[in-house]
Amino acid sequence: MVDLSVIIVNWNVRALLRRCLHSVLYPQPKPGLEVIVVDNGSTDGSAAMVRQEFPNVCLIANHDNRGFPAANNQGIAIARGRYILLLNPDTEVVGDALSTLVAFADAHPDVGVVGPQLLYPDGRVQPSRRRFPTLATAFFESTWLQPYAPRRLLERYYVSDRPDDIPQDVDWVCGAALMARREAIAQVGLMDEGFFMYSEELDWCRRFKEAGWRVVYLPTAKVIHHEGKSSEQVLPARHVHFQTSKVRYFRKYHGALAAETLRLFLLGTYLWQIGVEGCKWLVGHKRPLRAQRIAAYRQVLVSGLRVPEGQRDFGVELPVAGYKNG
Repeated sequence: MVDLSVIIVNWNVRALLRRCLHSVLYPQPKPGLEVIVVDNGSTDGSAAMVRQEFPNVCLIANHDNRGFPAANNQGIAIARGRYILLLNPDTEVVGDALSTLVAFADAHPDVGVVGPQLLYPDGRVQPSRRRFPTLATAFFESTWLQPYAPRRLLERYYVSDRPDDIPQDVDWVCGAALMARREAIAQVGLMDEGFFMYSEELDWCRRFKEAGWRVVYLPTAKVIHHEGKSSEQVLPARHVHFQTSKVRYFRKYHGALAAETLRLFLLGTYLWQIGVEGCKWLVGHKRPLRAQRIAAYRQVLVSGLRVPEGQRDFGVELPVAGYKNG
C-alpha cells in the first residue's frame, strides 16, 4: 500500500529539484512512498535529470507550462497514496517530516489538510499559516502599501498573534508543502485550474474547510523553503499572476463588486509605482533597475488584471479512475 504520494511541480530549477528529491528519497528509502514529478516544459534539462538520476520517480513531462494547479492535478490523477503531498521543487524535507505528517493525519481522521513548518535556509521560521483574507487585507498585503498597513490587520492574516511552535488549526497553509487526505480530495475535488499560480492553495483550503475538514499547521514537521525560485525568473508574469489570482479569489468568494473594487485599486497602485520609479529614473538613480520595474508594472497595467471569462469555474472534478485505493 502507498501511504504518501509526493507531487513536485517543476519549472526550470533543476539543481533545486535534485536537492529536493534527495531530501525526499534519502538517506534511506522510505516504505509506502511514491514520488511524482510533473515538469512544466522546463528548458534547463530538468526532465532528463530526473530520468537519469531518479529512475524510480514517476515523471510527467509537459511540453509547456500548464500552471501550478493543472500540473498538480495531473499528478494527483495518477497518485496512489492515502495522502497527497504537494511539494515545491525549491524545498528540502528535514529529517522524518514526511512520516510525522502521515502519523498526525492518521491520528486525526477529521483533518483534511496538514502543513509543516516552513523554514528559510538560515533556519528562521517562514510564515506559512494564514487566516482567510478580507478585502482590507487584500488592499495592503503584497502591495507597496504593506509597510503602512494597520499592525493588527496583517498580524491577524499571518497568524503572528499565535505561537509558531505548537500545532494549531488555521484557515489555510502555503502550497509549498501541503498534505491533503485522499478522502477529502475526493469530496471537494481537485485544484481550481483557473488559478495559473498563486491563491490556488487558499481556494483549495477554503473548500476543504467549507466541507467540514480541519486544516492544521504542524510545526513538528519541518521543510526548508528557498521561496520563489521559479517565479522570480519572470518578474512581470509573477506580478500579473499574483494579483489576477487575488482578484479571482475575491470574485469567487466575495462577489463581482468586491473583485472589481480590488482590481481597480491594484491597478492604481501600479500606476502610482510607475510614477515613482519614473521620477527616480529621471534623477539618475539606479536607472537599469528603475527601467526594469517600470516595464514590469506596465505589463500589469496592460493585462488589466482581468480574469478570463472561461476561468470562473468553481474547480475541477475528481477523475474516478485515479482514486482507487491501493
